[in-house]
Amino acid sequence: MNIIAAVDQNWAIGNRGELLVRIPNDQKHFREETTGKVVVLGRKTLQTFPQGLPLKNRTNIILSRDKAFSVKDAVTVHSVEELLKELKNYPTEAVYVIGGESIYRQLLPFCDTAHITKIDREYEADTWFPNLDEDPDWEITADSEEQTYFDIAYTFLKYERKKG
Repeated sequence: MNIIAAVDQNWAIGNRGELLVRIPNDQKHFREETTGKVVVLGRKTLQTFPQGLPLKNRTNIILSRDKAFSVKDAVTVHSVEELLKELKNYPTEAVYVIGGESIYRQLLPFCDTAHITKIDREYEADTWFPNLDEDPDWEITADSEEQTYFDIAYTFLKYERKKG
């Protein structure tokens, strides 16, 4: 299973329900990685999307503890156990966990590949992604050249869980 996020220098991912910054090339990278695939997200993340609607051209699976919560054109599950059962219907390499913070923390143990856009800047934030640089189970296996969007430098990194 994959996990995908854009993080700042401190592994922050958001502030007050918003992304820290919108970088068009990062959004393009996200679309290219996830289109035609399965995305797993929490209810709060879904509410940040345009009109609060599921992402187009993807199978959206929403993890929410609210048993009454459901959304048109999305699958809703209410526990990690229920999610893992649902995910057996899809190839594991086609599944992308896309946030937010609590979903990342709950599902990181089940992921073996992390697609991280590392932004070379520090933002005011209230949500974070687990710091993979400090986790001995993860290593960087691919990185892009440094890119810039106006004065913001960033790099696309691929982390993989160490085998064995």
